[in-house]
Amino acid sequence: MDCQTLVLGAGIVGVCCALHLQAAGQRVILLDRDEPGRGTSHGNAGLIERSSIIPYAFPREWSRLLRYGLNQQSSMRFSPADLPRLAPWLLQYWRQSSPDNLAKASRAMQPLIERCVIEHDLLAEASGMTGLMRAKGWIECYRDQREFDRAVADANTYAAYGLRYDILDAAQLRDREPSLSGAVGGIHWLDPKSVTDPGALVRGYAALFVQRGGVLLKGDARSLRQLDEGWQVGSEDGLVSSRQVVVALGPQSADVFSRFGYRIPLAIKRGYHMHYASQPGAALEHSVIDAQAGYVLAPMARGIRLTTGVEFAASDAPANEIQLRRCEAIARTLYPLGERLDAEPWLGRRPCLPDMRPVIGEASHHPGLWFNFGHAHHGLTLGPVTGRLLADMMTGKPTFTDPAPYSPARFR
Repeated sequence: MDCQTLVLGAGIVGVCCALHLQAAGQRVILLDRDEPGRGTSHGNAGLIERSSIIPYAFPREWSRLLRYGLNQQSSMRFSPADLPRLAPWLLQYWRQSSPDNLAKASRAMQPLIERCVIEHDLLAEASGMTGLMRAKGWIECYRDQREFDRAVADANTYAAYGLRYDILDAAQLRDREPSLSGAVGGIHWLDPKSVTDPGALVRGYAALFVQRGGVLLKGDARSLRQLDEGWQVGSEDGLVSSRQVVVALGPQSADVFSRFGYRIPLAIKRGYHMHYASQPGAALEHSVIDAQAGYVLAPMARGIRLTTGVEFAASDAPANEIQLRRCEAIARTLYPLGERLDAEPWLGRRPCLPDMRPVIGEASHHPGLWFNFGHAHHGLTLGPVTGRLLADMMTGKPTFTDPAPYSPARFR
């Protein structure tokens, strides 16, 4: 079996790469060891984050660093046993989060963020998945007046980005979300969209790829090897050969690129989710972020999904409920959550680079080997737009933005 391009990874990023390459006229095979949308793409907060102009940076205030160092926060937890191994990467992350570097990362990400909703809308319409999309934005709520005032001041500096938002005092917040309590105010970001079942959205996009003639196979991406004139990988249906290959494996991308000698500092931020019922008479109309505690409450098809912040631990370490329990206790003071609906928490892995931007482009020393991974907290947000960017690069079309800030060559 052969094709022009083989895409490794059937999460949101890989599926969108396959769709855009297919639309450019290429014969594409999409390969994963699991069904589409079953990995990291399944368990996120379902936000298409048009308002996230500033990347998630490492805290630099000493007071916050001290609080995190005590390892008692709901927004971030680390495994003490894994901290020595993680320390070099965390130091890089801290350095890249300086004001100048953060501004540089923001400028690099802006062209991608600006197009994220547009690109999703095109694929959702073509795949019949618009019923999963909600155009209600999301609400960032605060339980402390000083933190709220600081957030409002920050929001007012975003005018240059053309973002729409409403500042809500406590009464206005209750008008929009009557079941919330204990918050002094909030910011309602109006441009983002939300998805009621992210995994189903990815599977819908994958179904569009197959409907248009694409081939979806199961196989192990780690079997990838270079041939004289291309690439080959094993699948359940036999060997697959291609002239080009895209590594879009999210947190598993290092399993492939490291075998070819690339030292890209990809790290994993783990996170959890759990679904809950609402108590009788309560309802949640918007996705709500508790900015201080670092969790999201999102209305989903299955119930209210609570997604946690960041856990730094070994990727394959057993799940640990400490962070989820901390978030759940705080969330119950904000919204009347009912019983848990899942037998156990879902554990996901966010693929992150210390300079807070993805790797998109051709490998330096292996012609025909392309990368698209490292989207951190914004895989769902950026899958369609980075898929378009990579497809245009691979087919020689003009790109809507300069891809240099995402080049794999920035890591030597």
